[in-house]
Parts: sequence; C-alpha cells; structure tokens
Amino acid sequence: MSAVSKLKFFQVMAMIVGLALLVLTTHMVLRYGFGNHILDWWAQPHGFLYMIYLVSVAMLGFQLRWSLGAMVGVMLAGVVPFLSFYVEQKVTRAAKRQMGITVAERR
Repeated sequence: MSAVSKLKFFQVMAMIVGLALLVLTTHMVLRYGFGNHILDWWAQPHGFLYMIYLVSVAMLGFQLRWSLGAMVGVMLAGVVPFLSFYVEQKVTRAAKRQMGITVAERR
C-alpha cells in the first residue's frame, strides 16, 4: 500500500471515527441524562471503528516515520469529540508536505 493510500485511509477513518464519536456522545447524553436506551447498541460498533482508526494511524505513522509519541497523540485525538476533525486536517497537511505533495495553504 502506498503512502498516499495510507493517508487516504487515515483521512476516511478519522472522519468516520469523528462522526461515530459524536453518535456515542449523543448515546451517553440520552442514556445518562434522559434514561433513553435507544442507542445502547452503538458502543460496540464504535469500538470496532476506533480499532480500525488506530490501525490507520499506525500504518501512516510507520510509513512516515513518526515518533511513538506523535502516533499516540494522533490516536488519542479519536477519543475527544470534534478533535479528530481538527487533527485530521493538521496531519493531512503535514503528511502531504512530507510526501512532497503540493498543499494549498489557508489564508
């Protein structure tokens, strides 16, 4: 698998996990705030998706020779609501620079 493919896999998984975490947060609010158990089934699929996200971070991190601390930091971004979206953008820009892909800068 090429570095570009690993980056795309990471991008997709970061978005999926970010959305899945928002659904899990909604589940927690409904369950513990309102006693509603409609999303009780969601915790297990979220955990499975998070494990795939961890694999995507490890694959990209080893390809780009990140430090272990950097990989763990990106992995932990998947446990804070909305943070995975921000970190995905930062990681994508940095990875593209490292791979020599032209990156459009924000103004």
